[in-house]
Amino acid sequence: MRSITITAAGVQVTAELRDTPTARAIWAALPIEAPANTWGDEIYFGIPVACEPEAGARADVAVGELGYWPPGSAFCIFFGRTPASSDDLPRAASPVNVFGRVTGDATCFRGIRTGERVRVERNDGKTPRRE
Repeated sequence: MRSITITAAGVQVTAELRDTPTARAIWAALPIEAPANTWGDEIYFGIPVACEPEAGARADVAVGELGYWPPGSAFCIFFGRTPASSDDLPRAASPVNVFGRVTGDATCFRGIRTGERVRVERNDGKTPRRE
């Protein structure tokens, strides 16, 4: 299973990617750095990847899941309630391709604010870290 590191404003987590077309496209585009947008307990940011909705795309997601939102070409990190939620669980604005999951506590992203930089990179020993 492929592994990535997500870093933002002093928060750093590891996530595992599924073996899906979306996950492979995102892996190929790494490293990615972009300003965060927040929507409740979700961080999302545009990425240079274009994927169609996959057969299993869904709006109801779990805390810690990573999704790709096709209408906005966006990488989404879900860590709690969003404005679309009807309970305490995350709900995307519309179906996302779930392509991975944070391996630790995704709620650590609660302190990230709109505009702060998010960096996503491979954990394969081949991508140099740039600070």
